[in-house]
Amino acid sequence: MPSGRAATWSGRLVLGVLLAVAMTWPMALKFDRSARLNFGDGEWSVWNVTWVAHALTTNPTALFQANIFHPDRDTLAYSEANVVTGALGAPFHVATGGNPYATHNGAILTALVLAFLFAWGFAETLGASAGAAAAFAVAFTYCPYLFARTAHIQLMMTFGLPLALQAFHRVLVRPTPGRGVWLGVTLAIQALACAYFGIFAGLTVGLGTLFYGYTRRLWRVRAYWVAISLGAIVSVGIVGPFFLPYIRVQKELGFTRLLEDAAMYSADWQAWLASSAWAHRWMLPWLERWNEVLFPGFLLTVLGLAGLWVGARRTATHTSSDVRLPIPDSRFPVDDDVPLAPAHRRETTAFYGLVGLIAFWGSFGPKAGLYTVLYHTIPVFTFLRAPGRFGILVVLALGVLALVALQTWLERRPARTQLMAGSLVAVLFAAEYTTAPIRLEDAAPTPEAHRRLATLPPGAVVELPFWYIRSDFPRHSRYMLLSTYHWHPLVNGYSDHIPQWFRDEVVRISSFPTAESLQIVVGRHQAKYAIFHSRYYDGRSRQRLRERLEQYREFVRPIISEGDVWLYEIVGAPR
Repeated sequence: MPSGRAATWSGRLVLGVLLAVAMTWPMALKFDRSARLNFGDGEWSVWNVTWVAHALTTNPTALFQANIFHPDRDTLAYSEANVVTGALGAPFHVATGGNPYATHNGAILTALVLAFLFAWGFAETLGASAGAAAAFAVAFTYCPYLFARTAHIQLMMTFGLPLALQAFHRVLVRPTPGRGVWLGVTLAIQALACAYFGIFAGLTVGLGTLFYGYTRRLWRVRAYWVAISLGAIVSVGIVGPFFLPYIRVQKELGFTRLLEDAAMYSADWQAWLASSAWAHRWMLPWLERWNEVLFPGFLLTVLGLAGLWVGARRTATHTSSDVRLPIPDSRFPVDDDVPLAPAHRRETTAFYGLVGLIAFWGSFGPKAGLYTVLYHTIPVFTFLRAPGRFGILVVLALGVLALVALQTWLERRPARTQLMAGSLVAVLFAAEYTTAPIRLEDAAPTPEAHRRLATLPPGAVVELPFWYIRSDFPRHSRYMLLSTYHWHPLVNGYSDHIPQWFRDEVVRISSFPTAESLQIVVGRHQAKYAIFHSRYYDGRSRQRLRERLEQYREFVRPIISEGDVWLYEIVGAPR
């Protein structure tokens, strides 16, 4: 890489890091001791990323054999695997000796920096000036949609969308086998970082394949179809092995999403005005209620609509028949071949306007009709349940349309003016989207029982209370988070899919130790240890627990029985 370009990307990297730290403050300050721990999904996210990082750095072949719902297999496939996310967290996992918070927060900050860099590169590929590209990068990376989901780490993995679309546009300019393969790799990266966004990226590229095949008459070009086919083959080939456990779980355990489930997680009109950014919170009392957070922001909406108007009315100076294939070899398209240039501006506006419209329509779920059609025609939609997540595509589409407006207004002005104007817009985006300080909870000290367990021989663990009311199931995620300090298998678990045996046995296990619960825990689950969190029992329940422990002391022997968390060894069960 030429030294000039290396310096440019180094500067962008530094800017990306500074922005990530500022926009997520105080995450960097509490890097190794805090996260969103105020409800089950946040604790699940920390456990999930840490498990994947742990598996990738110790035994990658056991990646899907997560330590929950013992003795079930492929339990990582009970929810989003977050393979790429765990890979991003792995360096921090190793560097900190397995600290789960550093692993989790490191993955988030890295993903934000990558999203900023890839969004900037995508905008440049479209033909945006440096200032306009910076504005797009800030608008996409730090949109309000993202900050409403800091407890769902997979939904913060947006960086693959601009990366995949950049690869797709490079295929449009010069369809070669190498560019087709890279397109497949980028689609796979996004799919393994977030399944939802991977599906959205695939749908967008699929729609773009047909759209540009028609507008540019590429359907006649053999090289185009070869490149697109290679992209599809490579992406399926990479994702396929990671998808097989999901197919098994769906087939054998009936893990599927019903269309009725999607109705619960669909957007309403209030969702498109809801935002967690400080600049938007004055609107929330007027909304009364909302079921999603999807507001793109005032500036992006205005610029996006302006780009739609400007791009639709501007007369192209070239027709589709003027497109030349191939063009001279270069890393990025040049001159009139870029999507934002006059020759293709209307075409670009039409495509991304269509993407935004479809995504907006789909976000309203089954009641709006389009999602129902997609559910019944595209098999992978049976794994999804949250149509509101189409919102990220609306943000991306509005961002490209905003680039149309900015580039149209700035293209005849001096480069210095373009840079200053674009940088000002980027600053305005950052100011409008500011949410800092974001909500984080400090981790409680690790109980001695879990530290001691890490030194004991392998064996399954049951942690008590064994929460049995359905609304309390997410509380099992606290035990999963604590398991990152010892990695013994857990009878407990919390995920998108709850096994039927768990629902059938949860009440009986909750009374542990009793003769029946001992037989279940020892017989079916081969549990060797039990951990009791006494502070979660009320006074009367705690006294009854002590009486049962005394009654079954022949089968449950204390290792640590002082303090709030007790560790016992299970040595058998009554006949």
